[in-house]
Amino acid sequence: MGNNLTDEQWQGVITNNATYDGQFFYGVRTTKIFCRPSCKSRAPKRENVELFHSKEEALAAGFRACKRCKSGGEKVPDDEWTFQIKAYLENNYNQSITLEKIAEECHGSQYHLHRVFKRQTGTTPLEYLHHIRIQQAQYLLKESTVSISKIAEQVGIPNSGQFATLFKKVVGETPNHYRQRVIREESGL
Repeated sequence: MGNNLTDEQWQGVITNNATYDGQFFYGVRTTKIFCRPSCKSRAPKRENVELFHSKEEALAAGFRACKRCKSGGEKVPDDEWTFQIKAYLENNYNQSITLEKIAEECHGSQYHLHRVFKRQTGTTPLEYLHHIRIQQAQYLLKESTVSISKIAEQVGIPNSGQFATLFKKVVGETPNHYRQRVIREESGL
């Protein structure tokens, strides 16, 4: 169906109008999740919406069924939902993210999302997010001369003190010591 989103269809999506269910599905490009028009999830940005005639068409385009509205016809398996959550975190780690925002974007309740994610991965969504941020920070500390405070901002932790504390907790040394050690090791000193 593509991007032929009519004003009427858009109104159906943003008002969660169930009369459009069965007529089309809409996918959100930023989350790669597709929903029924009646889905009670937060309204997406119109420019991120892609329309589909069927759930099969959405699945073939690489979208996954919504956990909230069960757009795939049945409950989304926990491993697929965990994959969606991980993808959301990996693509948005540099943004301000809360458990509430993750649940909203990944179409589920906070409590259920937290429980399923921890059962599937052994870690919480926010711990997973911290891991992604610290990995990216390590890369930036190694590959750039950008200040530590700027790196903290780039990985989604605008408070430098909070960033340094988290970095040390995860890596075992401060960002500055990490950078100095990596430089020494690469220069053979």
